[in-house]
Amino acid sequence: MDRAVRARGRRPVSITKSELTGFALAGICAYAADLGLFLWLRSGLGWDPIGAKCLSFVAGCTVAYLGNAFGTYRGRRAGRRGYAVFLAVNIAGALVQLLCIAVSHYGLGFTSPRADTLSGAVLGMALATCLRFWGTRTLVFTRDGGDVPPQERTQHERRG
Repeated sequence: MDRAVRARGRRPVSITKSELTGFALAGICAYAADLGLFLWLRSGLGWDPIGAKCLSFVAGCTVAYLGNAFGTYRGRRAGRRGYAVFLAVNIAGALVQLLCIAVSHYGLGFTSPRADTLSGAVLGMALATCLRFWGTRTLVFTRDGGDVPPQERTQHERRG
């Protein structure tokens, strides 16, 4: 599965199945680390919820960064600022989720726990994931010499 998306005035950008799969696997591992650490800090060690969530968020971002750096985007360079930019992209994703909850809960008046869950954990998560995917591939792990990662270059050039 190789999808090409063309931005105005630019070459098509290819999104491969392996890139989507790697990004999803890194995200799943990051989510598990975030949730596991949060539960341990909150329940096991008795931390306050904000402190526990802040630390677990950074740990989850670190797991996602490492998974993408050594897995999904191993052929690309992140540069010295890579982790900081990655963290900023993930904070922006978290803000998207909060914005979805705020609009739904306070703006539209959908105040039930189910509505908050749907707006934050379903719609917000979907939008935030799209933002994180775009930010990770374009701002953090930039391509050196083209739109195709080195491990996929020969295969892509044969097709087209």
